[in-house]
Amino acid sequence: MTSLLAISGSPAVRSRTALLTGHLVQRLSLEGFQTGHVRVRDLPAAELLSGRADSPALYRALEAVSAADGVVVATPAYQAAYSGLLKTFIDLLPRNGLAGKAVLPLMTGGSHAHALAIDYALRPVLSSLGPRHIVRGVFVLDTDIGIGADGTLRVAPDTEPRLDQAVGEFLAALRSGVQLPLLPSSRVAGG
Repeated sequence: MTSLLAISGSPAVRSRTALLTGHLVQRLSLEGFQTGHVRVRDLPAAELLSGRADSPALYRALEAVSAADGVVVATPAYQAAYSGLLKTFIDLLPRNGLAGKAVLPLMTGGSHAHALAIDYALRPVLSSLGPRHIVRGVFVLDTDIGIGADGTLRVAPDTEPRLDQAVGEFLAALRSGVQLPLLPSSRVAGG
């Protein structure tokens, strides 16, 4: 069975990024994939910051990345780039830690001014880890993500089609197993 892993790199306890990532994980599990979700903020901080990849929790998380056929990498935009927390985890991956995998980048942020960070900050670091393919990423404004009274995700009406498109491209890359051309990210609402 094809396995998919989501990695969310938000340090926030009530993270819109993690909530949106969880939503995508749930959607992908409905497609028949075995799914998992590593919330980097839940890993032991001392081991993470000291690079102790042999600690049990980090070892399990890194093994999950290794075993996955596809990886969703999600982060909030911080200083026009990805979060330092995500980078700390990515730094523990081996040089070809994404080899043979399809990758879906997902970024959230407070302003369209950060929309290009997915292509100019996140994509290059993911590319350096040797994935088979990185599909078009999605940048979602924080204001387009809401949390209902029941704790469920609510996304703006124009955001859902962009998520659908990205998930569709990710599923196609997973199922085809072939190298596809790189596409620019879906940056702005409606486009």
